[in-house]
Amino acid sequence: MNNTDEIDHTNPISKSTEQGLQRPRQPLIAALMSVFLPGFGQLYNGQINRGIWVYLCFCVLVVPLMAGIALYLPVALTSIVLGLSLLITLAVWMFGTLDAWRQARRLPDYRLKPWQTNGLYVVVFVVCNILILQLMMNWVRTHQVEAFRIPSNSMSPTVLKGDFLFANKNYNCPNCRHLVSRGDVAIFVYPDNRNRYYIKRVLGLPGDRVRVSSDGLFINDQLLGQTQGSSDNLITETMDGRQWQVDWGTATIQSFETTVASGHAFVLGDNRSKSIDSREFGQVPLGDIVGLSRQVWFSKGADGIRWSRLGTSLQPAVATP
Repeated sequence: MNNTDEIDHTNPISKSTEQGLQRPRQPLIAALMSVFLPGFGQLYNGQINRGIWVYLCFCVLVVPLMAGIALYLPVALTSIVLGLSLLITLAVWMFGTLDAWRQARRLPDYRLKPWQTNGLYVVVFVVCNILILQLMMNWVRTHQVEAFRIPSNSMSPTVLKGDFLFANKNYNCPNCRHLVSRGDVAIFVYPDNRNRYYIKRVLGLPGDRVRVSSDGLFINDQLLGQTQGSSDNLITETMDGRQWQVDWGTATIQSFETTVASGHAFVLGDNRSKSIDSREFGQVPLGDIVGLSRQVWFSKGADGIRWSRLGTSLQPAVATP
């Protein structure tokens, strides 16, 4: 005889394990995970492919695209396009966050996939956010482009204190398109402190005879062509078909003369009377020159943002005949 009160000995835990543990997705958790890592919230919702696409779009916008803009876009367009790219990047980030929140709301009866464990989430976060993104950014900073903030006026009027500039790091290496040339505004390792970078203009290469005096700058006994600039202290120097402005100031210039050694460069600040350069710390090994200043992408002084400097090229102009 059947007993209607007979207890069912079926193990409910086993059924849950076979069918997947039911855990509704929490929209707030999905959104927060996407804030910390684009695509992470989609992974929490079990949408692997969707999460991968959001993450890849974010990575491409943050690293390769912005590096390409800084290096290859015409200087006049760099700041505008860079701003648009930043807005697009933020839009992708916001889309990933809102999409994860919205999709989570549609999964009240969600059953966990076998791979959805806390350990996997930690591994994905570490690999994607700490390893992949950091390695990509470090590679770009080392070999492609790096941003610098200028803390002094030693390179004025070309570069001002408070300028933020992009430097081409694909420079001065065996397979690089750009080799060190006279007139370059270069970034190099400071000889007296290898943890610091300096910015100066390259004016002497190996074998060049350099003389600095109150009469001007001489390279191989040739006075750099000089014409008065917009003020009494501004001088336009011309060399190798390129020209730039420098400020000799009102202070007395101490005479200095040297011959550039093999494998070295002689550098000077454009603010000749207020610059610490090769006249004090000596010649710079060519191997320590790591970047070519390309353009100003942001500038802020005591009076606020200098809008007129955004996109300013730091390359010497072509000398007029």
